[in-house]
Amino acid sequence: MTTRDSIAPVRFLAHRRREECGVIGLWAPGPRIADLCYLGLFALQHRGQESAGIAVTNGLHIDEVKGMGLMTEAFRKKRPTMAGHAAIGHVRYSTQGGSVPCNIQPLFAYPPGGFIGLAHNGTLTNAESLRQELEATGSLFRTTTDSEAILNLLSLSSDLSVEDRVANILHRVEGAYSLVLMTPDRLIGVRDPQGYRPLCVGQLQPGQYVIASESCALDAVKAELIRDIRPGEMAIISAEGLRFRSFGLATRQSACVFEHIYFARPDSVLDGQSVWRTRFRLGQQLAREFDREADIVIPVPDTGITAALGFSQTGGLPYLEGLIKNRYVGRSFIMPQQISRATAVEMKLNPVRANLEGQRVVLIDDSIVRGTTSAHIISMVRRAGAKEVHMCVSSPPITQPCYYGIDTSIRKELIAAVKTLPEIQASLGVDSLHYLSKQGLLDQVNDPENRRSCLACFD
Repeated sequence: MTTRDSIAPVRFLAHRRREECGVIGLWAPGPRIADLCYLGLFALQHRGQESAGIAVTNGLHIDEVKGMGLMTEAFRKKRPTMAGHAAIGHVRYSTQGGSVPCNIQPLFAYPPGGFIGLAHNGTLTNAESLRQELEATGSLFRTTTDSEAILNLLSLSSDLSVEDRVANILHRVEGAYSLVLMTPDRLIGVRDPQGYRPLCVGQLQPGQYVIASESCALDAVKAELIRDIRPGEMAIISAEGLRFRSFGLATRQSACVFEHIYFARPDSVLDGQSVWRTRFRLGQQLAREFDREADIVIPVPDTGITAALGFSQTGGLPYLEGLIKNRYVGRSFIMPQQISRATAVEMKLNPVRANLEGQRVVLIDDSIVRGTTSAHIISMVRRAGAKEVHMCVSSPPITQPCYYGIDTSIRKELIAAVKTLPEIQASLGVDSLHYLSKQGLLDQVNDPENRRSCLACFD
């Protein structure tokens, strides 16, 4: 018998933070809905690479396909083909519940009145207590994910309409969640009251809509962004059209600032702000705060590129490619036990000696978590002949773990939590180390008084 404790997650190369999932939902009656869902979900692949699933409905039946791995692996043998009016999709990285087939989303329940399908991005902080309460009253769980608690609460609700059920059960749910729900005659997108995780809605054509974690998924299916779903709000789509409804949990917005620093695709727009422009401004601010002389600026690809361009423009240093990324190595590929972390880094990156030799290099990265991989990259740049290496990071030091769906290790593994700046500098082997100031970060995400950003991992 398999138990929750016996299901072990697949181990990935984890030098980066990992965000939990990407979600999408479409209301687009017709034969192309499954293909549209696939295209939109493919644009969200960066948000989760452990598993993927798509479900399409015509109101009576569900055509559902799921699989482990990247989308190209998960749907290698089969894709949904049924014509329908609604679809939901999910790409997953697990922070609660193992990376095993039973946890692949979307998840479904079949209460009286019709099915409910769920795709969830985020982490529920009271998931265990909800699960124990639900199990004590007879609810059965088929997965080890926190998402299934939401599905069971919805199934047990006595409210007549599904949107009333959603509004009422969310008063019992704590943590971070962006949800896409599908019923026989509704598609509903929900964003938690703090707005930790992003969620937006767009229009394909009159009467046809898309809900997605990021606007890049809308671009992939040629939909026009309408707006972000606001914190504590539902977007409800049916044959009658699109409408919005608050579910009555007003609180301070605390959107995850790491969406702008790292998680989101640069071509996305989050809460009205271009991710690319924000990262460019972070690099510009970093250049203003940098106080050393150097010859060139290079990024750690790919997420350091835009900040490095901003640094180059403001700092007046030439931007060069100093590290080439192997495009056939994924963002979070499975690392065999016999391969060391240093070897894994060298599989992914290779230095351009012609650009580095004899140069005083500014190396730009978006963040440092444990520091192990950064140290390997710096060693690689030095071996390629760099005379000096100055590392500049387009975020403040990460000193606290995250409890809202981002895998940033435990506190003692965070290098900035256990070492001083000079100690980190010595550990990495750099001539100097410069983190972006917290106020500099807030200024460049257009939140100078910190009224709507979550900075918990920094403070």
